[in-house]
Amino acid sequence: MSYREYKSPKRQEQERKEKRSRKSNNAGTILSAPDNTLLTVVTFLIIIGFLAIFSATAPKCMREGVNLASFLIKQIIYAVAGFFAMGFFAKFDYQKLEKYNTKFLWIVIILLVILQFTPLGVTINGAKRWINLGFMQLQPSELAKPLFCMLLASTFKNKVDLLSSKNWFEIYIPIIVILFLILKQPNLSMVIILGITSLCLYIAAKGPWQVLAALGSIMGAGILMFLPKLLHGYQMDRINVWLNPGSDALGKGYNIIQSLIAFASGGFSGTGYGGSIQKLAYLPECHTDFIFAIIAEEFGFLGCLFIIGLFVTLVYRGLRISKRCPDMYGKLLAIGITVIFGFQAFLNMSVASSLLPVTGVTLPFISYGGTSIIVSLAMVGILLNISKQRIKRIRTEANE
Repeated sequence: MSYREYKSPKRQEQERKEKRSRKSNNAGTILSAPDNTLLTVVTFLIIIGFLAIFSATAPKCMREGVNLASFLIKQIIYAVAGFFAMGFFAKFDYQKLEKYNTKFLWIVIILLVILQFTPLGVTINGAKRWINLGFMQLQPSELAKPLFCMLLASTFKNKVDLLSSKNWFEIYIPIIVILFLILKQPNLSMVIILGITSLCLYIAAKGPWQVLAALGSIMGAGILMFLPKLLHGYQMDRINVWLNPGSDALGKGYNIIQSLIAFASGGFSGTGYGGSIQKLAYLPECHTDFIFAIIAEEFGFLGCLFIIGLFVTLVYRGLRISKRCPDMYGKLLAIGITVIFGFQAFLNMSVASSLLPVTGVTLPFISYGGTSIIVSLAMVGILLNISKQRIKRIRTEANE
């Protein structure tokens, strides 16, 4: 053996350890195919949405003398744009999203300011939530969903520090400004969704519970003290009629009562596709906020159970993607997106069945809405990209 080939016993042992470490590494990251189950579930939800939107809006289109499929055609166009966004983000490395946090943050703030303080803002049913772009109405608050996930995942990935002055100036104060502008629309339901998502990300990142308890106590006391001033009159009315819908059956309790009639009419198996009576001008917003009630009427308990099962599967796949992701940023990003989908679906279905007061929240992927479906599919694309990277368990021989 030549001098160059000779290795000391210590060096040989070190190389064996390095080789064994590489092969027995329990956290080896590999690239895999995207989560096809997640993609299938989302596709099913969108197809169901197409069917439900056409059924719910056809009578309205007939009354207005327009194409019976006008709402459906628009939704299909929005969905196609959403699938393009999903395809882009499914291929875009999610770890590079952090670089765009600041730019995205300012875009959302500027859009919310334009909405509130310029004539471009559109008010519908007393809520100023949309910007008229001519070809569609943009809802800036929908963009806050992925923004919150990106900002907080980036902030919490290393260490959760709610007392850092840098984080307050760069992250927390801008988040508070966004929440204030959304609350001003008013859109309390979106603030609740973003708040629950933030809380789940904090818990997932194992933030100090002492700080959370202290801040939670202060915020809780403040909310209880100023709740009557924070809520608008119509929001207090919604809570009152939720507790007793019959107190104003033809007024503020009308939506809830008509939604419950739809559920009762559907029974176990439903009246059949297109057989809904409540969509005939009885149930307002039947293609957006109360589309789940129309599905319940036409497809019954079985149809509702199928929808719930799809959303449960979506949440399960999202949490599974988070668990198998090799880095903390991806884990938190996946959790945030999953919580948004799951909690928003829970809110919508709970409102439609009168388990919660009316909030004005749409059903993800199913309700009619351009910004909502485009942003939702873009977030699905991020989830699919995260799912490509997973932790692989590698077995090694003990004697190697």
